[in-house]
Amino acid sequence: MKDDFLRFDGAVERDPRIDAWMKKHKGELGAVAQQWFEAMRKCGDEVRELLHDGCPTACLGDAAFGYVNVFTSHVNVGFFHGAALPDPAGLLQGTGKHMRHVKLKLGAAINSAALSRLIDAAYSDIKARVEA
Repeated sequence: MKDDFLRFDGAVERDPRIDAWMKKHKGELGAVAQQWFEAMRKCGDEVRELLHDGCPTACLGDAAFGYVNVFTSHVNVGFFHGAALPDPAGLLQGTGKHMRHVKLKLGAAINSAALSRLIDAAYSDIKARVEA
């Protein structure tokens, strides 16, 4: 496990800019993004958040582990160390060295249990990286 990971200054317990971002992204896609960002918020007492590159980003303290973003026809639920996560359901997309995302399209079935496990795994992974 590498000991390098993204750290962000300014992560706080509840960032009002994220609530404003959610209000701007109304409708079905916004509701999907909010649902999954709430899941990240609930991972643990040490979860902090901020807007990074215009996206709600969840951190363990100052170490980023996940984000959401709304596009025209889908929502991405992304993981900063997604390439290291177990993904038996095959939800993760991307070919980068570290990052992966799950693309959620309206009308398509969402494997909520598998996505919840990915979020939990991303939180556990960043916690292990920080504590190492």
